[in-house]
Amino acid sequence: MTSTPLKGGGKATRSSCRSAGYSKVYTQRAPYHPDGVFMSFEGYNVEVRDRVKCISGVEGVPLSTQWGPQGYFYPIQIAQYGLSHYSKNLTEKPPHVEVYETAEEKDRASRSAEWTVPKGCSLSTVSDRAKFTSVKQFIAPDNTEGISLQLGNTRDFIISFDLKFITNGSVSVVLETTEKNQLFTVHYVSNNQLIAFKDRDIYYGIGPRTSWSTLTRDLVTDLRKGVGLSNTKAVKQTKIMPKRVVRLVAKGRGFLDNVTISATAHMAAFFAASNWLVRNQDERGGWPIMVTRKLGEGFKSLDPGWYSAMAQGQAISTLVRAYLLTKDHAFLSSALRATAPYKLPSEQRGVKAVFMNRHDWYEEYPTSPSSFVLNGFMYSLIGLYDLKETAGEKLGKEARVLYERGMESLKAMLPLYDTGSGTIYDLRHFMLGTAPNLARWDYHTTHINQLQLLSTIDESPLFKEFVKRWKSYLRGGRAKHN
Repeated sequence: MTSTPLKGGGKATRSSCRSAGYSKVYTQRAPYHPDGVFMSFEGYNVEVRDRVKCISGVEGVPLSTQWGPQGYFYPIQIAQYGLSHYSKNLTEKPPHVEVYETAEEKDRASRSAEWTVPKGCSLSTVSDRAKFTSVKQFIAPDNTEGISLQLGNTRDFIISFDLKFITNGSVSVVLETTEKNQLFTVHYVSNNQLIAFKDRDIYYGIGPRTSWSTLTRDLVTDLRKGVGLSNTKAVKQTKIMPKRVVRLVAKGRGFLDNVTISATAHMAAFFAASNWLVRNQDERGGWPIMVTRKLGEGFKSLDPGWYSAMAQGQAISTLVRAYLLTKDHAFLSSALRATAPYKLPSEQRGVKAVFMNRHDWYEEYPTSPSSFVLNGFMYSLIGLYDLKETAGEKLGKEARVLYERGMESLKAMLPLYDTGSGTIYDLRHFMLGTAPNLARWDYHTTHINQLQLLSTIDESPLFKEFVKRWKSYLRGGRAKHN
């Protein structure tokens, strides 16, 4: 297994593929489907990237420091977080799950939950009308140690529980770590603070949580992002890992139910991303990117609030999968609204460019002059494909027209990205008259992986020819010379 730089910063471990230097070409397993694995994203680990500050306790999605140390929600990264967990869910075996508390009589025999209730605190089993089930009610004033549930799990590190606070409160998880067996505590607190780290305590704000919700947290990620917290763009490297989940501690007044620890919780991460996309889409159908982006010398800066065709496309791919799983029309209508920026030119805050007055192109970076980034364009087309295939003839008509126009442009313009020994990232050499911006090998392999996917949904022999030639460049192949 090797590390490959990935879009959105940081590194991800990739396996089960043919090696070419430090880049990977995947074998396209089967024809691509909108409800299937997304490209090779089962190999992506978005949360481990050093440009991911942490997973927000309030939103449940990554916060990026790609272009600014303060951290911001980057729709491309959030969609990739969702698509990677969706793809892992399809390719991995179901996780081992250990249940610690359900507050149900019938579960008592199999495992007696070991609660400690100090003086001044109380814990009782009550019936909850909203959930139609028994739950644990706790009262643990802040000046007490809190009520605690022994866990003692050394195998898995994804904790999940249903929670409802009546007052301000916290649920903390004590971890024995590889750091000289020291105990670190991760506190999930009913405020909006993003993340804090002091001594051996890490704090994540999870919002007020005054109505029932499920909190699912990866304790490995939460520990490492806390210990690695820095005020620069990159999370500090750390070797620390949890060895044992010791206990859960609740403070304040509230209710708990369904305390579990599992090996993975891919669908919780996928739906956190899908729901974030629905909640944060604006009235123009886009997900504005709220940081300044300067693509390079000669391009005007993109001011905060710009849209990206890659963000639109990957968001659509995420939302379509959420719709196919749930049949909840909120996901589909959000995906349908997301086509609006594809129709507007960059100067009207859209993502459309036209090459040589002929070929429609959807811009990853809607710069002036246009930049024509190849990989972002192909991701935008995959999103349109997912939508047109899912929405049906009538609702999907607009996506179909945009997709067909884009595919015509791709077929006409692909030769412009071929150097005879590699590929080109964008067309700045043509638009600005500068030296070409050659694609690094990891982008070159992304181009190949994207074309392999498209070749399963479009018969054009062109895609297969380009895949074959571009793969040969990885082995030192060169185009003929005169």
